[in-house]
Amino acid sequence: MPNLPDVVLWSIPAFVLLTVVEVISVRLHPDEDAAGYETKDAATSVGMGLGSLVFDFVWKIPIVALYTAIYELTPLRVPVLWWTLPLMLLAQDFFYYWSHRGHHVIRVLWACHVVHHSSEKFNLTTALRQPWTTLTVWPFYVPLIALGVHPAALAFCSSANLVYQFWIHTERIDRMPRWFEFVFNTPSHHRVHHASQGGYLDRNFGGILIVWDRLFGSFVPEVDRPVYGLTKNINTFNPIKVATHEYVAIVKDVKAASSWRERTGRVFRGPGWQPAPAPTPSTPANTVGETTAA
Repeated sequence: MPNLPDVVLWSIPAFVLLTVVEVISVRLHPDEDAAGYETKDAATSVGMGLGSLVFDFVWKIPIVALYTAIYELTPLRVPVLWWTLPLMLLAQDFFYYWSHRGHHVIRVLWACHVVHHSSEKFNLTTALRQPWTTLTVWPFYVPLIALGVHPAALAFCSSANLVYQFWIHTERIDRMPRWFEFVFNTPSHHRVHHASQGGYLDRNFGGILIVWDRLFGSFVPEVDRPVYGLTKNINTFNPIKVATHEYVAIVKDVKAASSWRERTGRVFRGPGWQPAPAPTPSTPANTVGETTAA
């Protein structure tokens, strides 16, 4: 088993320090147009992050067992070397893109990911607002395990990806150099991703690299100032409601559905999906004529 560091654990002091620096920066040099900080919102984000650590540990048990079984079955092996790690990180980022995109366009997956988008603020504490039901993520990385990537190496790459994304949750950085903006995910790109305007919805899914969005047609540059949150905000700081509100909404919609087609759509179609309205019966032409004549 590869002996790789826990990059999230090692990064916690940096998370705390950078958040303190951002809070001080906002207080000393406020931007009236920025979303800024709100105490209850920040506390909720931190609470969701701490809760995710507990739930992720629980979900890790069956996921590691499944990944280990697949890894033992495949004859392929990718050694953990200085030059293979960057390649594995690149591959993980590619599959992260599709996982992230899938969690925006399939409602039952969105029910997990919506937690991260539920804040109407955009600051470094928003990065900590993580879901408690990440059991939905594991299928997207099965190809990497089947290709011989050790589960511990995948965990390392996933953690590195998560740590990278911490710093892009800020309004205090405007633009990076043009070459950097072209290749990497940046605060500007990620502000678009967290925006609730129609033209910004479901865009910029990249983790570390933004090139996947450029390649697969989901990239949009930041032009107008983003409005953060959901198209229908939940207006609560209760962590249980933040974690489960979309699952509750799905259950209600499924119960109210009038057909199995609608029930399936409410779960597996997009978050805003609605069944087509029933056609309105039209009056036959001769009936209209007879009525007019009368």
